[in-house]
Amino acid sequence: MITGTYRVVGASPDGDSVRFYPHDPQAFRRAGITVKANRAGGVQLRLDAIDALETHYTPPHGSREWHQRGEFGRGTADALLHELGFTDVTRDARGTVTAATPTQTDGYILTRFADKYGRAVAMAFAGAAPSGATDGGPLFLDVDGLHRSVNHRLLAAGWVYPTFYSKLYVDLRADLAATTAAPRRAASGIWKLDATTSGFTVASRDQLTDDLVILPKLFRRLAEYLALDETGGVDLAGFGDFLAAGDDRLFTVPAGQATTLDTLVTVRTDRATGQEKVTLTVAPEHLVFLEG
Repeated sequence: MITGTYRVVGASPDGDSVRFYPHDPQAFRRAGITVKANRAGGVQLRLDAIDALETHYTPPHGSREWHQRGEFGRGTADALLHELGFTDVTRDARGTVTAATPTQTDGYILTRFADKYGRAVAMAFAGAAPSGATDGGPLFLDVDGLHRSVNHRLLAAGWVYPTFYSKLYVDLRADLAATTAAPRRAASGIWKLDATTSGFTVASRDQLTDDLVILPKLFRRLAEYLALDETGGVDLAGFGDFLAAGDDRLFTVPAGQATTLDTLVTVRTDRATGQEKVTLTVAPEHLVFLEG
């Protein structure tokens, strides 16, 4: 557990990432976690177990910045800041926060590792740390404690998709998977328009960024694939092969099948439109990705 403050002015927090400043500048080093910190000691967090619609994503081999449907991309970012105690948040045209009340809020995180980008993968909490807990010391997280996390609250409200990686403990993963059922059943938030497992066609790049609501990981792979086509067109006939050339390794639960993402995504011609229809054949909460 590491205590600190969340600060957003001058940053561009989205729905699953925010800047955190530990009270102890050596906290991550003492925990053996290698993170990338700014000059003031701020570390970017990647909220564990959830994935929010993209507000700004640049594919590795592209220059264009892609985004997903704004009402959920920006809406989830606003919901995250609200959960952390920020109000009256003002952003400029590029999404950078120019003002917020208050300028920082207290909180703590639970983390065990950083991702390949130097972001601490964390469960994030607002407010004071649990009574008796030691800053920088180990803290056992049970399901009840998980429910107090911002991660769980965003998922339960239907703002984000469940996206699990192998280092997430099984009991926490099972609870988060079960939590997904209620907002999906109620068609709350993203689930009102989600087309990930029902299938979708992409008539234009604008449709992908402005209209479709799909699992962000699948959106990112589509953006990466389309960024390779300099003509600006949309031809998904080769998308399956593109996925197969990638390294999205995973296993399914509860089946326990070890496979790759391309085997679970179908690309077939829609008879009604003649366009390629993309479908994820397994629900997101039944996938567990291996860390890259």
